Amino acid sequence: MDSWSKEKRSACMARIRSSDTKPELIVRKYLYSRGYRYRKNVKHLPGSPDIVLKKYGIAIFIHGCFWHGHDTHFHMPKSNVDFWKRKIARNKERDEENRNQLKRMGWNVLTVWECQLKPAVRKQTLLEIEYFINHSYLSHKRIKEAPAYSIPSERPAVAAEPATTYATDLDSKK
Repeated sequence: MDSWSKEKRSACMARIRSSDTKPELIVRKYLYSRGYRYRKNVKHLPGSPDIVLKKYGIAIFIHGCFWHGHDTHFHMPKSNVDFWKRKIARNKERDEENRNQLKRMGWNVLTVWECQLKPAVRKQTLLEIEYFINHSYLSHKRIKEAPAYSIPSERPAVAAEPATTYATDLDSKK
């Protein structure tokens, strides 16, 4: 049974933000300080990713452990259990579909959980996010900028010109 009245519970739930949450602000502040420029909550992409780095082809979702049903940190409420089970299951299905749609569109997708931004592990998580961005960018650049030529197999590759004789200035003076 809930210890709060229905009205008070509704008012508390209504105040929960869906964007500009503390975990999002932590990641955005770090990325900006490292020189990454991004767009936030891009509505025309599936799932409206929290952070989009278009230059790098990366969409980042920052999920709360409760709302998105993080397996290791999710605690089912004791009241209205059926409602919460259905809601969290729908959220997980929707998240998976959004990730798959973005991947089909060519985006690299990263999900950061709220618990990964706790003070004890925050630095490691932020470094891993930066590594993911750089690794994805370099992988994408390598594929895009692969040379369009190849060395013919019938001729061996030669580093120097074939041997030829040149008339030198000394030969011409004789």
